[in-house]
Amino acid sequence: MNIPRPSERRRTRLLATLVTVVVLSLQFAIAPSSAAARTESAAVPGACVEGTLPHGALSMICVPASGWNGDLMVWAHGYVAFNQPLGFYHLALGDLSLPTFAQSLGFAFATTSYRQNGLAIIEGVDDIAELIAAFPASSGQAASHVYLVGASEGGIVATLFAERKADLITGALALCGPIGDFTGQIDYVGDFLVLFDYFFPAVLPGPPTQIPPELISGWDSVYVPRIRSALAADPNAAYLLIRTARAAIEPGSSPSIESTTLGVLWYSVFGTNDAAAKLGGNPYGNVGRWYSGSTNDLLLNLNVKRVARSPGALTALAPYQTSGRPGVPLVTLHTTGDPIIPYWHEKLYAIKSGGSVPEIAVGRYGHCSFTPGEVVGAFGLLQQMIAARP
Repeated sequence: MNIPRPSERRRTRLLATLVTVVVLSLQFAIAPSSAAARTESAAVPGACVEGTLPHGALSMICVPASGWNGDLMVWAHGYVAFNQPLGFYHLALGDLSLPTFAQSLGFAFATTSYRQNGLAIIEGVDDIAELIAAFPASSGQAASHVYLVGASEGGIVATLFAERKADLITGALALCGPIGDFTGQIDYVGDFLVLFDYFFPAVLPGPPTQIPPELISGWDSVYVPRIRSALAADPNAAYLLIRTARAAIEPGSSPSIESTTLGVLWYSVFGTNDAAAKLGGNPYGNVGRWYSGSTNDLLLNLNVKRVARSPGALTALAPYQTSGRPGVPLVTLHTTGDPIIPYWHEKLYAIKSGGSVPEIAVGRYGHCSFTPGEVVGAFGLLQQMIAARP
């Protein structure tokens, strides 16, 4: 994947940001025992109280039993398949429990299931607002500062919240989110599926805009093994798939080709029908798109499946697009080798924001594959930005 190079000004700013992150991260990563001792003496995690928000989303609110600093950390979780039960997802940071870790640092912690799974971005923004409104009744008082942290789908939830409901929070941290161009994200996932079907015909059933029920139900038991076998049988086609899709892999790592392929296809299989139902039509289109990077691009473009985007779905996608104008301090964190939500989202958001939002790039393969120290460092940068506001 070709990633645009930042300007000299942005490289300088990025270097300064990374230095800050390293310094802050070392406080937690180099001497975790002393950091833990300090936080344990300062705050004791309390019980988490679960409830239901006005529009049906589940809520979890946790306030330290002692040592609460008066602030609230709100967590916006990532994408959950439409066929999974509502629940509290992605509550771990490495080996750390997010509710326990946040409280040990003195923060109250709150999260929501959202009112639905699958595509839940706009609803997630509203559910976070309801969660923040519900907090004082659970804690006994309003929070002095509210920090919103979100990852993957939660990353765009946090970003849109910072842009549209800034009066409810103090700042936001968006991790690995599709914040640059949500329609482009849908096209990236859709392109990967049609390109896979071109290089590996007859491996997956059904058209790319209507996933058959048997593909969903048999994903793990039937189709994951079938995909793995196809990739292993034709490694050259696997490489061309990655190259034409502009998908990230770990350099020199053949297993990462399989990991990327299975990861992106999973989102196609479990997200396509759900998105079409919620957006009022097929949101993916590749009519007129020219694919390149194969051994015969003309043949590829003549024979790859072509799909027309539904005009209604295109209209429905408008609220999912970020503006680049957050009303509170916002920090973003993204791995440069993210195969699911590509790093180019950060570059597009930087264009929208005029470079006013600090973007922390982590040179690593994987989706949201951060260390606890990197996330803590990014959060520390956010706090510094808030403290520096007039």
